[in-house]
Amino acid sequence: MEKIFVQFSNEVAALAGRPWTFVACVILVFLWGASGPLFGFGETWQLVINTGTTIITFLMVFVIQNSQNRDGAALHAKLDELIHAVSGADERFVGIEQMTDEDLKALLKRVDERARTIRGLGAPDIETRAENAKAAAKRGKRASDSQTTAKRANRRKTGR
Repeated sequence: MEKIFVQFSNEVAALAGRPWTFVACVILVFLWGASGPLFGFGETWQLVINTGTTIITFLMVFVIQNSQNRDGAALHAKLDELIHAVSGADERFVGIEQMTDEDLKALLKRVDERARTIRGLGAPDIETRAENAKAAAKRGKRASDSQTTAKRANRRKTGR
């Protein structure tokens, strides 16, 4: 059942996003409006378009939401894999989509402050793994030891 719904929602979402679908809907609304005089602009005439558009909108919400949810999950998985694969990337960003809104806002604020520093607009609030390694090297520790320890801890958490 799930595979059938996934295939169905992909096809419907793709069809709904095509320009010709929009043009067909505009033509349908125009034809409905033009048919008004034939039906005396009555309540039944109005009910036809209202009921039709309401049903289509109601069903499309679920189809498009399913498509969006899968796209978002796939994107997060790809980004997490890239963060994990790139040695200079900060693995603390893996899985941040699971954070609370408050925690995510605080993280985004710190990242924005770091970006301002890079552009010369203020002091950094957080450090990347590479910045942590440089600080450890300055303190006389081997940077590779701190990175190896961090990677081991992350692998224990994620099961990789």
